[in-house]
Amino acid sequence: MGPGKWGSALVVLQQQGTLLVTAWLEEMGADFAAYVAFLTKHGQLAYVADRRRKSPHHAQRGRELVWLGLNLYLFIDTFHWYEDDNAYIYTRIMLGSTLAWARASATCLNFNCMLILLPVCRNLISFLRGASIYCGGALRRQLDKNITFHKMVAYGIALNATIHIIAHLINIERYHSSQSKEAGELRNKLSGLGKSPNESYLNPIRAYETNTAGEVLTTIAGITGVVITVALILIMTSSTELIRRSCYEVFWYTHHLFVVFFTGLIIHGMGQLVRGQTPQSLLLHNVTYCKDHYWEWENATQCPLPQFSGNKPVAWKWVLSPMVLYICERTVRFWRFQQEVIITKVVTHSSGVLELHMKKHGFKMGAGQYIFLQCPSVSQLEWHPFTLTSAPEEEYFSVHIRVVGDWTAALFKAFGAEEKAFKELWMLPRLAVDGPYGSATTDIFRYQVSVCIAAGIGVTPFASVLKSIWYKCCNPNTVLALQKVYFYWICRDPSAFEWFADLLFHLETKMAEKWKNDFLSYHIFLTGWDESQATHIALHCDDKMDVITGLRQKTCYGRPNWDNEFKQLAENHPSNSIGVFFCGPKALSKILQKTCNSYSSVDPRGVQFHYNKESF
Repeated sequence: MGPGKWGSALVVLQQQGTLLVTAWLEEMGADFAAYVAFLTKHGQLAYVADRRRKSPHHAQRGRELVWLGLNLYLFIDTFHWYEDDNAYIYTRIMLGSTLAWARASATCLNFNCMLILLPVCRNLISFLRGASIYCGGALRRQLDKNITFHKMVAYGIALNATIHIIAHLINIERYHSSQSKEAGELRNKLSGLGKSPNESYLNPIRAYETNTAGEVLTTIAGITGVVITVALILIMTSSTELIRRSCYEVFWYTHHLFVVFFTGLIIHGMGQLVRGQTPQSLLLHNVTYCKDHYWEWENATQCPLPQFSGNKPVAWKWVLSPMVLYICERTVRFWRFQQEVIITKVVTHSSGVLELHMKKHGFKMGAGQYIFLQCPSVSQLEWHPFTLTSAPEEEYFSVHIRVVGDWTAALFKAFGAEEKAFKELWMLPRLAVDGPYGSATTDIFRYQVSVCIAAGIGVTPFASVLKSIWYKCCNPNTVLALQKVYFYWICRDPSAFEWFADLLFHLETKMAEKWKNDFLSYHIFLTGWDESQATHIALHCDDKMDVITGLRQKTCYGRPNWDNEFKQLAENHPSNSIGVFFCGPKALSKILQKTCNSYSSVDPRGVQFHYNKESF
């Protein structure tokens, strides 16, 4: 593709820039709605308002478009450079356009490797989240999606690595074919350079009889390329949802091959497999004339033998800063690992849930935050995330742990949860705690009206929030912006979470004593029951207390109709910004996000639903 066509491509990219700007503006939530209303009033961008309501994932799309736009710009710019630069005329004669494909994909690969570590720097994310308190909720919601961005960047690395590998495999074959007689005189002459002491080579394959695979695998670029590829394949394949859920340990250990990957990436460029003409040689050697008069090389003054050199490695420049940040991140985590954690209470619930109460010097938490736990007696390396179920106002912090894998099963055994006799606290294994870290649910208190939706085990983040609400309501000195909380719990088997039902019962009783019944409205939906349960429910349908949970609020059976629920919320609060907080499966998350956008008013003075998903 010639310069003119690439110029046109760049112009098209520039024209598409308005889409990126629009997507970015959409991330501003209610501020964007106000902006749209203003422009619509003046007869401009009326279509954007309609687009916002029809797009449930506008913020995520905006982030993806910005990231994709930067990748496209880097790819096109690098491709254009290697297609047109005079230093690579002779290299292009040998390799064709695959030179530009290899180098452009390498630039994008470096760019994404620069980004991949940043979303997993948990302390950095928490700091930015805290610093963004005055920047509105849009930025915090994007920071809460750090793992989603991490995955997206990983896909970019996989794609560009694939292009880079395929392009270089073709390049190696073209280097090899350039040594054959059928390649033509100019390619033969270029391939023959480097045999004399005063010459520099262009073709790394020195003879046609050479075994190309063996030759490449003896070079720095070849060896590190294989190591990087194997590490990337292992990391990507073990990151699938099936592996993560069934064999989390495999995912955790193979993910640490990133150390091998980044080491190989930095060394890879030192092989200097791709070579171009040196700047000094370009001054003496008139490449425009000499490439068509190669028989005059060394004889004509303007055609001395061209000199070549490889590109200096640049990958380290891209990844050095993120690597330093990540090393600092791991240093902070190691420091926290060394801090003593005192276990003050262990409770084994009949539903197979282990409740741990702990204390740690200097530990300060917020409602809805989470920590990472490590038990050295179970594993010296593994850290697992758990939502805090205690309130910031309590003197301890707690977690509730269910057996969902090998690590949690081993932890249960280590704490004697399966034994009849309880262990003394001094006999319990040591725990290490990293955190706490912020999450979406910490923003519940920033809204006048908040809607909390939990599905199954996703109820745990809201235990801390509901406890904190109780403490704040009981404290006359606390001024709450939050005026109303709606809580929805969709559960297949409530007996598996009896500890949470006990919490709701306690909260319901205390709220009634304080005459604050209207502050919290909760709705429990049971999605699984058998025939005997149905009969029992029918016999006690007129009881004041719910037969399943023991609460005054009766349990609903089946799944909620979200259209009806959100329609009612919009009618109850026609001019409020409502925070919607969800923890549960992806399928339901998509439905709720779409519903939030559908029932948000285009008028900034109307009701606005701000969707937040809990993830870590």
